[in-house]
Amino acid sequence: MMDVARSVRVTGRVQGVFFRAWAKDEAETIGLAGWIRNDEDGSVVAHLEGSEAAIAEMIDLMREGPPDAAVENVEVEETDSEGLDRFEVRH
Repeated sequence: MMDVARSVRVTGRVQGVFFRAWAKDEAETIGLAGWIRNDEDGSVVAHLEGSEAAIAEMIDLMREGPPDAAVENVEVEETDSEGLDRFEVRH
């Protein structure tokens, strides 16, 4: 199956609640490549690469987030692959 890429923006109480570290662990468990970072507007932005099914699973997880998060909205857009081979937290 061909890999795809998605850009994801998560809003709500998602900074300062270990969202990025949690997402990295989940993405690695699922087998996704990509990155996640905090944005200046208080949201968290992620780039996900992998199978359609794995990305859908990760997006479902991101709609809930880690225990201390309060996710309000998740926006998903198709994007181009960056050819990544691992998942990282960017600063």
